[in-house]
Amino acid sequence: MPFKAILALCAALLSGPAAAQEVLTGSGAVLRVLDKLTGLATDVSLSFGETATQGYLRITLNDCRYPATNPSGEAYAAVTVYYRNLTAPIFEGWMLASSPALNAVDHPRYDVWALRCMTS
Repeated sequence: MPFKAILALCAALLSGPAAAQEVLTGSGAVLRVLDKLTGLATDVSLSFGETATQGYLRITLNDCRYPATNPSGEAYAAVTVYYRNLTAPIFEGWMLASSPALNAVDHPRYDVWALRCMTS
């Protein structure tokens, strides 16, 4: 293939609109908390800004977003997790429902992960 044809093909591919996925904000989120010591898994429903206590954890939901085309298949939850009375969080960031190990709470006793956003 001549160089000009390759250059034209690259320009056409790069000049098109980006395939962006529309993301919506949910009214809250459902998180799962696992106590590895007892084996008890508990689902916690939180609204924006709400804090729940589960065992020795305090979990605050900051945001939850989901793709418009697949609201039940994916969730991105921004949470802050505190242990006992510590002032510094043990986790602060985004959790992905489809990849819970990607950005996980690193704690010897507890696991926390996002399940889904609440859409209504």
